[in-house]
Amino acid sequence: MNRTTLSLIGAATALAAVTGVASLTAGSSEDPAQPVAKAARRLPVERSTLLCPPPTSSEVGSTTYTAYTPTGNGEGTGDGAKKATAGLLPAQAPDDESASGPKGGEKSDRKGAQKGGSDKAGEPVVPLKEPGKPVTTETDRSDAPALIGTADGSLAPGWTVQQTTTVAAGTGRGLLGTACAAPDTNFWFPGISTAKDRQDYVHLTNPDDSAAEVDLKLYGEEGRLKPSTDEAITVPGRSTVPVLLSTLTDAQAADATLRVSARSGRVGATVQAVDQTFGSDWLPASAEPSTSVVLPGIPADATSVRLVVHAPGANDADLKVRLAGRNSAITPAGHESLHVKSGMTAWVDFGDLTKGEAGSLVLTAEGGKSTAAPVVAALRVTRGKGTDQETAFIPATTGIERTATAADNRAKGSTLSLVAPNGSAKVRVTASAGSGGGRPVSKTIEVKGGTTVAAEPPHPASGKGGYAVTVERISGGPVYASRMLALPQGGIPMFTIQALPDDRATVEVPAARQDLSLLNDAGQ
Repeated sequence: MNRTTLSLIGAATALAAVTGVASLTAGSSEDPAQPVAKAARRLPVERSTLLCPPPTSSEVGSTTYTAYTPTGNGEGTGDGAKKATAGLLPAQAPDDESASGPKGGEKSDRKGAQKGGSDKAGEPVVPLKEPGKPVTTETDRSDAPALIGTADGSLAPGWTVQQTTTVAAGTGRGLLGTACAAPDTNFWFPGISTAKDRQDYVHLTNPDDSAAEVDLKLYGEEGRLKPSTDEAITVPGRSTVPVLLSTLTDAQAADATLRVSARSGRVGATVQAVDQTFGSDWLPASAEPSTSVVLPGIPADATSVRLVVHAPGANDADLKVRLAGRNSAITPAGHESLHVKSGMTAWVDFGDLTKGEAGSLVLTAEGGKSTAAPVVAALRVTRGKGTDQETAFIPATTGIERTATAADNRAKGSTLSLVAPNGSAKVRVTASAGSGGGRPVSKTIEVKGGTTVAAEPPHPASGKGGYAVTVERISGGPVYASRMLALPQGGIPMFTIQALPDDRATVEVPAARQDLSLLNDAGQ
């Protein structure tokens, strides 16, 4: 092939690339009025992926799935609502024990492995048809599988799925709730335990066709916990693998931190914590390590609040501790600061920290920025007394840049907590239509700097069934949020708390323009 032919091929390739790029913007490069470069535009995402862990292996458990996409985020998605789809399909369990998991012989516990499949193979779970209206479904299967799902087009921006499970009795008794999460390559779980009275499983779900290689590492108050078995896990494509954390080490650590990191591929990871005394709930991953963390929404009637913090960096972390209450931020008596050594996990038991007033915990680095060390953190919150206690977790979360949504809310039992750790902020809270109809209702809430507002969210007008609550930041400083769902049963104050990070419904897309000089370069 001669040089001229190569030049023609290069020119054609460049022309195709220029044509594709130019389609992102209007106008022509020959128009002298057109600016040389345009600022990036913020556009709705066109695809979202979510992973839900297997809900429970209990014979007395019942699970509700609620899916929702807010309105107003899908404009400009191109294909429009006609091609929009959103739904989840069952993941599969590995066919045999040797395919993945700890190589710890009899210590390896695979009781939670899912059988895969569904009642009607190939039919998606909670498929959405339109934004603005939640869809719910229920199952009481003890072998209900993990779910892998995608949303496209106008249903993708802000797509949220909530999984809420009630276990009436026995091991794991309690209300377990989690928002199905996006896959990633790195997760931190402060607040896990390998003690005898806890059974903590990390559920790893691979949404892709190729296998993922995952490392699991545990850290206690003196650093890395010595592994007793291979910590490398293979998660086959489109499958889920549960791992009992106490099989990874001989150490019994009441308060520890788990790191999940993917050598190859990506996974969803969530920890199911089962306590013999305090019930059970899901422990989601903490926000990425930061020198300032916020843990929003400690209930007013919390009887015990336990903080677990890990410093993953090379330096020790020295943190100021503040409780943002209803009227102001205060320093908890006797807990003004916290020192966390590098690579180690520290904990603080605050007791009944809120004393009848809802609040949020705010941790900030002491000293200058040059000496600050990032941390990850989570709270274990307990309500009730004696044998009628129930527990939930609040991980450190990210602030709401634009919107965040809690998909599963009921006529009674929902409490929304909003905290503005710095300056005051204003948000719009919108209740969607119910799964059985109705109309959306909105109200505006102002959150003063350094305080927490805890209130029942609005209800849909004339609506029935579950509904979603969306928080939209209108103005002011950073806002962090969580939602508590309380469904008491048999004298036990069953509850679960979900932090509400920004839903990342939009993304910045750089502007592009035609540049025919590329053709000259290709032809040289």
